[in-house]
Amino acid sequence: MAENGVGSGRRGDEDRAEQLERTRTGGIWVSVVIAAVVLVFLLVFILQNFDTVTVRFLWTAGTLPLGVAMLFSVLAGALLVALIGTARILQLRRSAKHRAVKPE
Repeated sequence: MAENGVGSGRRGDEDRAEQLERTRTGGIWVSVVIAAVVLVFLLVFILQNFDTVTVRFLWTAGTLPLGVAMLFSVLAGALLVALIGTARILQLRRSAKHRAVKPE
């Protein structure tokens, strides 16, 4: 009985050794599943908030469903944050590049 690992406690060690390593593809798959769940929640939100509202921006005005108008505002905010983040990342890269070029 001990030869096949049953009852000897060795099977657990072998299982751990045989576990598959995590891969980028596996991480991407988890990200896709999470994104799909978020998308379902967004669609439910939009469909539940389908009352028409008037949206005014600068010199224009129009009507949109409330959920869509809110989604556009969230996207605009995300783009603004992405622009600021991109500018900061470029600034840090430029700074690191200049420090690497200067001899000490």
